[in-house]
Amino acid sequence: MDTLETRELRYFVAVAEELHFGRAAERLGMAQPPLSRAIQQLERRLGVSLLERDRRGVSLTGAGEVLLHEGRAALDATSAAARRTRRAGGAGGPDGSRNRLVLAVKAAAAHELLQKLLDAYAAEPDAAEIEVLPCGINEQGELLRDGRADVALMHTPYNSLAGFDSEELMTEGQIAVLPAGHPLAARRTLSLAEVSGVPDLPLARWPHDGGYPPGPGPEVHNQTQLAQLIALGRTAAVLPDSARAWLWAEHAAVPVTDAPPVVTHIAWPAHSRSLALAGLIRTASRL
Repeated sequence: MDTLETRELRYFVAVAEELHFGRAAERLGMAQPPLSRAIQQLERRLGVSLLERDRRGVSLTGAGEVLLHEGRAALDATSAAARRTRRAGGAGGPDGSRNRLVLAVKAAAAHELLQKLLDAYAAEPDAAEIEVLPCGINEQGELLRDGRADVALMHTPYNSLAGFDSEELMTEGQIAVLPAGHPLAARRTLSLAEVSGVPDLPLARWPHDGGYPPGPGPEVHNQTQLAQLIALGRTAAVLPDSARAWLWAEHAAVPVTDAPPVVTHIAWPAHSRSLALAGLIRTASRL
């Protein structure tokens, strides 16, 4: 039999992540013996060994690594389906009566474009309620995959659009955001080499693929932290031109002539069949 039950996947993922049957059983709220039996039955059904068990503990086999990756994705998909179904039926709204879409946006990104999109869509007949979900750096994809968001504004080359459908909405240049008192702030334009080659002002480091790239600059977790570090003269950043909307008096913005353009996309799961989402995409495409 090639089918897997959600319960089996939850059991296996817990054991694979904990690499300990006792901790996995506690996490699942069950006794250890039935959990061990369930994993053994799963291995027999699939005809492969998923776990290596010895006196040193538990480790994953090659097949187990594959099932962990696939199992996580499958569990995320079932959770996403439940969340989106509740919203489509109105059950997720504040009063339980109106269809709702959750739009994930990076805090302070493309504010003017977002406002135009929300205003234009609200004027459409039968428009769904839009909940704007501000998110951290590079979080939009995760929110779309696990169903916490139905649609997102994403920005290439910073965000990956793999696995999503998308429409381009806007293209803009980039600026260096610097402390207002720094010598480079007086320049009319800068190059990437000039911005990245200042020893006393290392570029901030953004999370990517679950970690931060190496470098001397500080690790940045959100836009407020970045703004404060720039104002204090501890770092600089190269950002889309629309970032001017949130700059402080202690900041300066200088165009970076050779930085790649940033393209803002509206993106959604490729398998989505939501009529409300289709309406929002049509509105975005007309802007």
